[in-house]
Amino acid sequence: MLTTIRSGTSRWIADYSSDARHYQLTFLFIFLLTGLFALNWSMPGWQIPLTFLIALTTQLAGILLLRLPIHSLKSALITSFSLCLLFRSDQTTVVILAAFIAISSKFFFKTNGKHFFNPANVGICATILITGQGWISPGQWGSEGIWLFLVGILGFLVVTRANRLELALSFIAAYGGAFLIRMLLWQNWPVDALTHLFTSGSLLLFTFFMITDPASTPSHKIVRIIWAFSVGLLAFYLQAYHWVNGSPLWALFLLSPLTSVLDYFFKGERWTWQDRIPEKITTAPAL
Repeated sequence: MLTTIRSGTSRWIADYSSDARHYQLTFLFIFLLTGLFALNWSMPGWQIPLTFLIALTTQLAGILLLRLPIHSLKSALITSFSLCLLFRSDQTTVVILAAFIAISSKFFFKTNGKHFFNPANVGICATILITGQGWISPGQWGSEGIWLFLVGILGFLVVTRANRLELALSFIAAYGGAFLIRMLLWQNWPVDALTHLFTSGSLLLFTFFMITDPASTPSHKIVRIIWAFSVGLLAFYLQAYHWVNGSPLWALFLLSPLTSVLDYFFKGERWTWQDRIPEKITTAPAL
């Protein structure tokens, strides 16, 4: 009996640790609970169940129509959590549209079988552009250092599991470095101003859980680093000179289509959740 329990536990641990999405789902679930019960987020009670319902239903339709693997539901769950953590609206139709666009974008916006938009990112940005309703809520995490520390550390673990730490570091180097130069060296602002800018849970969530998406980012490692650096610089420009709310999300949205072009010219290892190991691309993809 004891041997059976030990064997079952070992298999469960091995299965859990073999897929980075399991870590991501666990941490995003903790973040959502933290926001709801520790930080007392104000959001409609229907937003969370409606987001999950639409996202999972859309993903199930894709599984049935396109014969996708059933484990793709994990990615839909991650997208649902991201939408609940970053997007707000007081209208049900807007929330439905965001969840639908997020999941269905994977079926339509792709080249050579690879989607180039992060689902939650395109769901949020496209919905705001189409409806003019809804908003990105970067200030809901407040400045509680312990929660931000929690987000950062857990996020670090996720990107380490997904082998995309270079994306997070490259983005934050460009975004943070540009603000450091502008605010401290050029404008001579106090350090507190820079600290306040980076005590945003939404920024850390974006850094560790959105731009590091291994499925939609460039396949070549060096190109991937340069691309993330460009996202950081564009985010800085949008926020510093145009006061764009949630500028990292908009920068990622604008530069994501470049992924297909970059993959065409610079071959690399494509991430595949199905095999859980990188799949080597040996033939030139057709645009």
